[in-house]
Amino acid sequence: MSIRFGERIRTTLAERGPLCVGIDPHAALLAAWGLADDASGAREFGLRTVEAAAGRVGVVKPQVSFFERFGSAGFAALEEVLAAARAAGLVVIADAKRGDIGSTMDAYADAWLTPGSPLEADALTVNPFLGVGALDGAFSLAQQHGKGLFVLAATSNPEAEALQRSVSETGRAVSADIVSVVSARNAEHIGAGEWGSFGFVIGATVDWTDAGIAAFAPIAPILAPGFGTQGATPSDLHRRFGSMSDAVLASESRSILSAGPTGLAAAIDARVAEYREVGRG
Repeated sequence: MSIRFGERIRTTLAERGPLCVGIDPHAALLAAWGLADDASGAREFGLRTVEAAAGRVGVVKPQVSFFERFGSAGFAALEEVLAAARAAGLVVIADAKRGDIGSTMDAYADAWLTPGSPLEADALTVNPFLGVGALDGAFSLAQQHGKGLFVLAATSNPEAEALQRSVSETGRAVSADIVSVVSARNAEHIGAGEWGSFGFVIGATVDWTDAGIAAFAPIAPILAPGFGTQGATPSDLHRRFGSMSDAVLASESRSILSAGPTGLAAAIDARVAEYREVGRG
């Protein structure tokens, strides 16, 4: 088996910094880039973003829905983008938020985490709200193949608060329970001082105290949407995540992609420099 995902992300963050570039070919951005709102436009958008990101950041995150809306042609475009990104040495997180039970969840895991699969990614976002145990097949396959998972834990959309912050029978918030259960799974598979491969999605605008969560061990990567257009800035990283900030992937999409195809590389360079400056502070 290749290097475990947690350690791979640890090295990537140390070498390339926290910026994770989203690949979100939604209609407004395709129009702004002068591309058709179809599968071919999404393909071109994705490949151009990969080209600009390669060598500048370590991680990209294609949003699956913006390809899926074009049906089979959209999935074919996504397959090309995923393959190009991985060939360029980027860590690829498929933002699909899959979650189901039994053999259905196992099939989702096969699609995204099996080496050689047309949709192969390095990690997958998954939804635990049918129960963390429902993701057992995905945990097993990720562990087997050196892949990663990012488990939704505390998202920043207000609609989620009633569910995620409700108190479970353990006396903790649901978000805290998810972090605890997944952290225990990480601890089963790693040595002292190593990072877990099963990370979390925690919004950059989430108040950890209000959400009932705290710093966790062992360390595992945190995928943090909410930077850029949604309001969080590089200077917020340490304030929001404190002792866990070194494990954060700061996900930005529109704030960078809106620079257009000719300005994209410069926008990435500028944002990387901002995060680097914060890291020195």
